[in-house]
Amino acid sequence: MPRGARHVETGILRPGKWGYTLETDGGGTWQLDVAGSARRYLGRRVTVEGTRSGFDLLDVHRICPGNRLAERSSGGWSDLLRRLGFR
Repeated sequence: MPRGARHVETGILRPGKWGYTLETDGGGTWQLDVAGSARRYLGRRVTVEGTRSGFDLLDVHRICPGNRLAERSSGGWSDLLRRLGFR
C-alpha cells in the first residue's frame, strides 16, 4: 500500500517503543502516531482509522473500542441514500 492510503484496522492496542502499537487480527503490527492519549484502550480490542505515513506507521484519526468504528462507517452516504429510496 502506498503512503497516504486510508486504513481501518482492528486489533489489540499495546504500548510501543515510541507510543502505541496495534497488533492486528491478521498477525501484523502497526506503529501508531496518536495525537493525545489512548491509555484507556491499552490491552483492549480497538478499531483504528488512519492514514499510512510510513512502512508500518499510521497517523491515527480515530480510535473506537471493539468494532464500533467499522460498524459506524460501513455504509456511508450511499447506503443511507439507498435505504431512503433515492437509489
